[in-house]
Parts: sequence; C-alpha cells; structure tokens
Amino acid sequence: MRYLHTMVRVADLDHALLFWRDGLGLAEIGRHEHAAGRFTLVFLAAPGDEQAQIELTWNWDAEDLGGGRNFGHVAYAVKDIHACCQRLREQGILINRPPRDGRMAFVRSPEGISVELLQEGAALPACEPWLSLPNSGSW
Repeated sequence: MRYLHTMVRVADLDHALLFWRDGLGLAEIGRHEHAAGRFTLVFLAAPGDEQAQIELTWNWDAEDLGGGRNFGHVAYAVKDIHACCQRLREQGILINRPPRDGRMAFVRSPEGISVELLQEGAALPACEPWLSLPNSGSW
C-alpha cells in the first residue's frame, strides 16, 4: 500500500485554488474535467513532494458541504513558518493558531478544512507579530 491523496470537496474552485495554490504554494500537477459527471478534479502537491497530494473535488452543481472539522487536518512541513503565515495573512487568511513557538500553526481552507503547518527542522526563534496573536476560532 502507498499513500495516494486526500480528497477535499470545494464549493468554489477558483477560491480554493487561491488558498491551496497561491497561499500555501502547492503546485497543480493534474486536472480532470468530467462533463458527464459534472465535476472537476484538481490534484495539487508541494513542489518536490508529488507523492503527497491533495485532490480538490469541485461538483459543478451547488451543494451544502458543511463543517470540515470532523475531517481532522492536512499537515505540511514548510521551510519558513513565519514567511508562510505572513504570506497567508497578507491574502486575508486568518491564522487560527499562530506560530508563537516558531514551529506550528493552523489555518483553515475556504471550506473549513484544518491545515497544520509545521516548521521543517528546528523551530524558528519566537518573534512578533506571532508572539502577541491569540488563537482564533477552532483549529
């Protein structure tokens, strides 16, 4: 057995790609349009780590997707957690659990999927603005 991907249903594909691709920096490695089934699949992966994939599934017909917390979370190691969180913050994405420890943060996708960001290697030195930011919402 080997890991293939994690599937996340999205309500708005363009909005989801702003988070997963433009915010987190994942690369699109495949896209499949299924006109007969009325859905699109977009496969994303961290550059250099194409074996760990996220499959965004967008059903063309509107549907209520509900929560997402019961899903758990997707986790990614990042080279610089402070820079990653700053890039997300500049895009208006709430950092639910800031990287006060220089090691771990949590954010949520537009669909409410919890995403854990972990500093690759040793924790970075604690610094502002992260030290002063409280947790927000659930993560």
